[in-house]
Amino acid sequence: MTAVSTATTGAELLAGYQPGESSLFASPRGTLLAEGTWFAVPPSGRPDGHADLARRVEAVLGVAEAAGHEVRTVVGAVPFAPGADARLIVPQRLRRGGAPVAADHRRSALGIAGLRPVPTPEGYRASVARAVAEIRAGQYTKVVLARSLHAEVTGFDPAPVVRALAGRDPGGYTFAVDLGAGRTLFGASPELLVARHGRTVTANPLAGSAARSADPAEDRRRAAALLASAKDRHEHAVVSEQVASVLRTYCTDLDVPAEPSLVATATMWHLSTLVTGEIADPAVSALELATALHPTPAVCGTPTPAARAAIGRLEEFDRGFYTGMVGWVDASGDGEWAVTIRCATASPEGLDIYAGAGVVGDSDPRAELAETTAKLGTMLTALGVENADVA
Repeated sequence: MTAVSTATTGAELLAGYQPGESSLFASPRGTLLAEGTWFAVPPSGRPDGHADLARRVEAVLGVAEAAGHEVRTVVGAVPFAPGADARLIVPQRLRRGGAPVAADHRRSALGIAGLRPVPTPEGYRASVARAVAEIRAGQYTKVVLARSLHAEVTGFDPAPVVRALAGRDPGGYTFAVDLGAGRTLFGASPELLVARHGRTVTANPLAGSAARSADPAEDRRRAAALLASAKDRHEHAVVSEQVASVLRTYCTDLDVPAEPSLVATATMWHLSTLVTGEIADPAVSALELATALHPTPAVCGTPTPAARAAIGRLEEFDRGFYTGMVGWVDASGDGEWAVTIRCATASPEGLDIYAGAGVVGDSDPRAELAETTAKLGTMLTALGVENADVA
């Protein structure tokens, strides 16, 4: 059997995903199932390891070519912190298929007795209030503060949850990355950091969010209120303008809509800007573009150094791969990288589920807590956890 093959449907690849033995990335353009590890991208050992990541990946792909290995694609995830090691591999075998389709997959039966929030809801509101005070004092203009839920569960199988996520939001970016040592990063991100296909570059920054409602009239009202919100539009503009500014250094004929639009997932409304352009230098890969953009203000804040420092002071846990990036790049430079949100990490110790919210000068701590609660709903619903008291 060849190392690279094409499957008929994304559903076939979703059915073939096996935690611990493969990694999966599904987008509206198609699905990749990476099986086994032929070669892992070595760590940098530098505090700014992301800076030379594209060069290291290019070198590994060169090794694959020289060895005659048929797979010339790297798949995996990059963490939030610039000095943390990425999990990127050339798989032994790569299967490609179509995009996921909407489907009602049965949820995994989990024996979750309870969820432990980190920090507590009160602690999260206090952190947001402190950030608002620092922003009003001029220390920075925006910071994204996250919280997590820890669930103790044994014998957890991510595969049914990954299939449920792909079926629920087939227009998003569903992923499951084997991190080694019995750990799996999985989720369904609505946000494309950047993609390159041929000369075409696409980015889709999202910032400004509102929970959806099961009542159609209320759902439409919430969408309209989000689109009209001065606070959310400002938060979104900070992100979209920075993304466009970075891409202008690499692209020609960059198209940036003057106004945001609305996009919806099963649980959230988001303000969205679809940025498109043409790459000026075909030697610049999708991964090089992604590392130039990461982290956007949508997951960190602005200015970036001050926001990173605030996250270090105000958050009570290590983000790990949360708010990093996940995807693939091939030897031609084509690839797709999504922002690693709406995700969880499974390990022998249980599950850690993450969500965050952008904090600006007029943020309300109660509203930001409610936003993170709504975002946690994506994963909790796929896990079959209903009516959890996480706020």
